[in-house]
Amino acid sequence: MLDVQGDVKEHEAALKRAAHTLGLKAQVVTVKNPKDIKALHAIIIPGGESTTIGMLMKKYGMLEALREVSSEIPVFGTCAGMVMLAKEGGNMKDGQPLLNLMDARVIRNAYGRQRDSFEADLNIPVLGREMFHGVFIRAPALERIWGRCKSLCVYDGRVVFARQDNLLAVAFHPELTDDTRVHEYFLEMI
Repeated sequence: MLDVQGDVKEHEAALKRAAHTLGLKAQVVTVKNPKDIKALHAIIIPGGESTTIGMLMKKYGMLEALREVSSEIPVFGTCAGMVMLAKEGGNMKDGQPLLNLMDARVIRNAYGRQRDSFEADLNIPVLGREMFHGVFIRAPALERIWGRCKSLCVYDGRVVFARQDNLLAVAFHPELTDDTRVHEYFLEMI
């Protein structure tokens, strides 16, 4: 898991619970430098502040390291991680680094600022029939997808969960709920 800023501990706990539910023995490690990325079997880019995450990833050489392994291992981005995965940013500040991996145009704070954060039940067929309770905090959304990127969930007319081959992106924070199905889905991709 990328450990430069964001919900690192929360994802770590969710991954451990998901692995237990699936009967898997999974080791969760955090990485803070680019050389460690090459040793991973998968990576999560957690939620946080996308401009800060992007600048830190650029400063420490992690953008290139992640781009190099992105076709070989599953990459999961939540909230700011979704922003980082996109090829296009619709309302980005000049100089906002992106990984440019997912065939998508992302909008930061698509539902508003911090005070506009909310929770909503989502219909996500790949997770089963039961609704998933999504926690949206200054959430982004995918304004447009193309190519191999496929929508897995739409909320209020915007894509909030998408997959492209081994890339997975969600606008909400599954690590802040007790429901481990999104993390289980990611573990099954590995």
